[in-house]
Parts: sequence; structure tokens; C-alpha cells
Amino acid sequence: MKKVLQIIIFSLTFSTVVIAQSKDEKEVADAVTKLNKALVDADSITLYNLTADELSYGHSTHKLQNKTQFIDDVIHGADFLNIDATDQTITIAGNNAIVRHIFSARLVNNGTQNDVRIGVLMVWQKQKGKWKLLARQGYKI
Repeated sequence: MKKVLQIIIFSLTFSTVVIAQSKDEKEVADAVTKLNKALVDADSITLYNLTADELSYGHSTHKLQNKTQFIDDVIHGADFLNIDATDQTITIAGNNAIVRHIFSARLVNNGTQNDVRIGVLMVWQKQKGKWKLLARQGYKI
């Protein structure tokens, strides 16, 4: 019985360690959530604050944008109705974070409603204590 109890305690301890997020991972996850909300809200101020000046934003359609073009496109382009990021992984590498997830969204573009489901790779960089989106590439799945 004692052996079984030890195995259960070890298993619970190990599984807690595996699913625990570091402070940086939590901050990056929160930044991704804020970015997606800002896309839905077309919130240019939040988008500006969450993105690095050197932003390289690649779409799954091969369109590439800098920070100004990206924000302008969100404000004047397609209207996101909702966004869901699933299967997200975050890897911290020094002052950088690599984020991967499946990006599912419903949007209206030129009066037509569309559903999008793509893979996304993002690189976030800690600048002056805040996580900023440095690069993003969408890809077809």
C-alpha cells in the first residue's frame, strides 16, 4: 500500500511539473490572447503596443507586411468576428519566445463571411520588460 501511495504522489507531482507554465510562458500566452482580442476589436493602440517596430508579419497567402501595413490592414481590411487559437505551444529561448498554434477565425471580407483555419508560427521578443511580436508566419494546413 505504501508503494502504491508513493507512486501516486510521484505521478501527481510529475504531472504538475509538466503542465506548469513559467512566468515568461504565462506572459507570452497572455500577449497572444491580447493580440487576438485586438484583431477582433480592430484595436490599433493595443496592436501597436504588442508589436515590435521591426515586425515581419507573413500571411498564409504569402503576403508580407511590416508593422504599419499590418495595423492598417487590420483597421481597414477584413473584419474578424472571432478568433480561436488551439494546440498552442510556447518555447522560451532567452529573450525570445516561439509560439505555435492552430488559428481558427470567422471573418467578413468584402461583405462575404469566411472561415479560416491555418497554422501559425510567431516569434515574440522581450523588449524593455514587455513581450512584443517580432515575427509571425501563417501557413496552410
